[in-house]
Amino acid sequence: MESPPVTQARTRIKICGITRPQDALAAAAAGADAVGFVFYRPSPRHVAPDAAAAIARALPPFVTTVGLFVDAPADEVRAALAAVPLGLLQFHGDEPPDFCGQFGRPYIKAVRIRPETDLLQYAARYPDAAALLLDAFRPGVPGGTGELFDWDLIPAEFGARIVLSGGLTPGNVGAGIERVRPWAVDVSSGVEAGSGIKDAQRIGRFAAAVRAADGQLAEGGQPARVPPRNALPGRSGGVR
Repeated sequence: MESPPVTQARTRIKICGITRPQDALAAAAAGADAVGFVFYRPSPRHVAPDAAAAIARALPPFVTTVGLFVDAPADEVRAALAAVPLGLLQFHGDEPPDFCGQFGRPYIKAVRIRPETDLLQYAARYPDAAALLLDAFRPGVPGGTGELFDWDLIPAEFGARIVLSGGLTPGNVGAGIERVRPWAVDVSSGVEAGSGIKDAQRIGRFAAAVRAADGQLAEGGQPARVPPRNALPGRSGGVR
């Protein structure tokens, strides 16, 4: 028996590319639901597992820690899990579904969007993903470009939980929420003072813009709606 559709009361917020304890605390103070650690060495926001562990220990409760990987060997993912209390994994490369699902943690699969991307097929390929993170495509760059993509490329019938990413800022996140109605929004460079260095005021403005957009949708009687997880394309059976 399928669960009834979920009515979303608010859009979740993830601040990614955290490299300093003070930035993680600023995100938590602004009401972020999650913070992301980038374990991809070529990224300017890369953080070593021991540093990420220290940051995670400084966080208050009920803030999810997310580990981001790009085609990392399984042993590297396991080493990060052993060092850092990660609640969620995020895969930004070409990792197949069986790789993503082997670590005993829920995971998000990133999709870099271009006109030929078949999101329905992609969601069917990753039926166990907690969500799909939609990001801008730039050749040779796995993510974190700070660029927007065309939100009209997201099919109206797309049933997966969406984490909207790619070029979001305090100035445009409200429009993204109104257009896409995502489960969550993910920001990194849009709240930075410099590469890998977050700006507490920009984080606060971003969170305020998300709440304002949620309030406008609620006042208009148009809250975001998300299907039950067993309604994701390709998923059958009970809620997992």
